[in-house]
Amino acid sequence: MFYEYLVIIGYFSLIIGIGFAFKNMAKNSTSDYFRGGGRMLWWMVGSTAFMAQFSAWTFTGAAGKAFTDGFAITLVFFANTFAYFCGWLYFSARFRQMRIDTPTEGIKRRFGSQNETFFSWALIVFSFINAGVWLNALGVFASAVFEADITLTIIVTGLTVVFVSVLSGAWGVVASDFVQTLIVAVISIACAIVALVMVGGPIALVNNFPTDFVLGPDMNYGVILVASFVFFLAKQMITIMNMHDSFRFLNAKDSANARKASLLAMILMGFGSIIWFIPPWAAATLYPDAAAAYPELGNKAADAVYLVFTRNAMPVGTVGLLLAGLFAATMSSMDSALNKNAGIFVRSLYQPMLLKRNKSVDDKHLLKVSRIVSFVSGILVIVVALFFKSLKELSLFELMMNMSVMIQMPLLIPLIFGLFIRKTPQWASWVTVAIGLFVSWFTANIFTPDVLADYIGLQQAFTRREFIDINLIITIAAHLVITAGFFCSTTFFYKQEKDQHRQETDRFFDDLGKAVIADFEQDEYDKQQRHKLGSMVIFMGSGVFAMILIPNPMWGRMVFLLCALAILTVGFLLKRSAKP
Repeated sequence: MFYEYLVIIGYFSLIIGIGFAFKNMAKNSTSDYFRGGGRMLWWMVGSTAFMAQFSAWTFTGAAGKAFTDGFAITLVFFANTFAYFCGWLYFSARFRQMRIDTPTEGIKRRFGSQNETFFSWALIVFSFINAGVWLNALGVFASAVFEADITLTIIVTGLTVVFVSVLSGAWGVVASDFVQTLIVAVISIACAIVALVMVGGPIALVNNFPTDFVLGPDMNYGVILVASFVFFLAKQMITIMNMHDSFRFLNAKDSANARKASLLAMILMGFGSIIWFIPPWAAATLYPDAAAAYPELGNKAADAVYLVFTRNAMPVGTVGLLLAGLFAATMSSMDSALNKNAGIFVRSLYQPMLLKRNKSVDDKHLLKVSRIVSFVSGILVIVVALFFKSLKELSLFELMMNMSVMIQMPLLIPLIFGLFIRKTPQWASWVTVAIGLFVSWFTANIFTPDVLADYIGLQQAFTRREFIDINLIITIAAHLVITAGFFCSTTFFYKQEKDQHRQETDRFFDDLGKAVIADFEQDEYDKQQRHKLGSMVIFMGSGVFAMILIPNPMWGRMVFLLCALAILTVGFLLKRSAKP
């Protein structure tokens, strides 16, 4: 474990260095702190859009699902790919064209100040819960690696994320996301190639899988898998391309860079949807008892299967790189949540409160408050992660899916449909959320899969896996029909003469159609981004290059050499492009 510890120490040193390197770029204004002043290049924005949808859950809960059920898990990630494709076609440029600093400012422009306040509180609370799930996923994995207490792991990791987020705001968040994207790509591709070689190639990987590779075990009705994919397309579209998650593209320097960013995220997600899961698929053949390797994790034991593969199949030091990738994935998701929550609280809750009391609003004061809010938010996320740690009966996959479908969808349906439907009354959005939460409760407790089976007269009862999938399908379908249908139907109650917010709504939709073009000061920001990140990537590549000194067989040293050369090439290209 000595070399793994060295790799982790080097990784954290790099991340802290990024925080200090971009600190000065985030200190001038709250706009710089929340979204980099809208000055970022497409490859930075695309990497943060990709990493914001990627967390340690991918290497834990999703990997555990791939180990047991085969190909089915990729449907979730292909749905992500489809969402980013739609972002490239339509959403990403329009999000940038909202001309705002925080997502809830867009909600205010579209729905009014009352809805801004409602969604600000609701989205902050949900972000705490979501980030807690991500941090808990990392705690499960890291504690197994280091044989350390999960509680201690969650606390230490959480505090590190808080440090970077508080220090350098959006610049540090997005810059670290770019570096972390390289880490994830390198470790994923290396593990996938080794796994394919060990298992005998792609055909052997499929043929030797312990159960049906496509359907997986406990699946009597194959149509359920098809229905899951169809409904996941709609679900991921709603949960990625909405006004709340527009923060991914608010950083872009102009409309064209926002579109390119979504295209990059689509490409990364598309390739990753297969590459990430080759090791757990191979582990099902090579190490069939991998799910029992860490019984102390309870029902989450299968979530450590990636670790089992890496420890047994990869050269010494790779576990440290894998942990760096896991830290990268979780930190990118968590620090984005902290930065976004700080922006929402300061701009949509704290600043309006000061204005109502006729107090002066100084941007430097708001910047100081933003750092404090980021710190407090981080502590609360740690508390939430510790709570989820106690839920031993739920796997990470079930926990993530339940949170996303039952709570997230009701909140976000008005925030995507509101981009297309203009004439809605002021109460439409928050009443839609209330109805959506009732729909989630109803499908979880009343109209369950067993009730559906009795209604359609199925002779064979659903297996546990089918029960979980059918429950997700029922809930998503109910939200699409009832929750979204209700929001659309509120147009019948709209009365233009009573809409006091109509002029601002019209200006909002006018802005959506007007492209944002970068100003003449942008060139200097472009050079700084390329220069600073180029240096950081070269440092990281040099560290990976040094790993060839770790005692390993020649093929293991070659793995690290090739990884280092790939990273160094990116770094030198960035440095070269920064020159006048």
